[in-house]
Amino acid sequence: MPKPRKQQIALSETPYYHLISRCVRRAFLCGITETYNFEHRRGWILERLHQLTKMFAIDIAAFALMSNHYHLVVRVNVASAADWSYQDIADRWQLLFRLPLLVERYLCGVSSGDAENHVVENTLEKWRSRLCDISWFMRCLNEHIARLANSEDNCTGRFWEGRFKSQALLNEKAVLTAMAYVDLNPIRAKMAPTPEASNYTSIQQRLGKAVHCAFHGELLPFAEDSHQHNVQQHIPYHFVDYIELVDWTGRQMRQDKHGSINTATPAILTHLGIPSHCWLQNCQLLETDFHQVIGPISSLKQFCQKIGQSWVHGQTACRRSFG
Repeated sequence: MPKPRKQQIALSETPYYHLISRCVRRAFLCGITETYNFEHRRGWILERLHQLTKMFAIDIAAFALMSNHYHLVVRVNVASAADWSYQDIADRWQLLFRLPLLVERYLCGVSSGDAENHVVENTLEKWRSRLCDISWFMRCLNEHIARLANSEDNCTGRFWEGRFKSQALLNEKAVLTAMAYVDLNPIRAKMAPTPEASNYTSIQQRLGKAVHCAFHGELLPFAEDSHQHNVQQHIPYHFVDYIELVDWTGRQMRQDKHGSINTATPAILTHLGIPSHCWLQNCQLLETDFHQVIGPISSLKQFCQKIGQSWVHGQTACRRSFG
């Protein structure tokens, strides 16, 4: 039986999560078959993600849109949401939903009294909570895409598998591992030879090579970019080092590229303290080896206590890679 989402996500322990959503029966989300071309559906997802990042207190660190599934690495910014005024909350909420009359009256300062104000303020606080909620974020994304796809296919029923999968990322090393795993999806699937040729991925977006498949929102910045954007929260590594790491990993994974591989281990991998063979295994078997949680054993045990579990799969892989 699937576990409740409250037993998989604990924002008090980590704001970072790797999310995966797959089409039912491995149906084509995007891509090209012998009879149909579904490439335009990836544009639907990018457009919806742009809209949702303006609405939710959720930043996207990495993404990859594949033929029958997609990956996201996200950060939930609870602190930012806590600073929103009631007007800010209403402005964000109405990007997708119609405001009730009581809320409109409250914002215009024409409410009928304390009882009405109390009801409206409770509603706005509930919206604040939902705008930091990964389940609501994924609901607003997947339901919208499913409706569009079913309408285009002239059919009804499920388009996605019953639930999206989530993996908690307990420290910066786990975040970087998940990001590399996501960015290397097309290379692992032999759909692209290099990161810059990997369409509909965040790595191509960050390299400025996403011409016809660009995400128009802002990705969570790396350390050196955070000052330019006046952003306090960022990925605590340099983008150049990350690019070197992803490129090296992609070359190791592509069997047809061995002749041109630079065998020197990237400096950032040495800094992370993850053995190279473990890193390569993680970038190919992240979902299989780690299951629900990725990070050091000490943090994993604390996370388990928070979600009310005594044990989770993947402890051997966590110990192997993160000590």
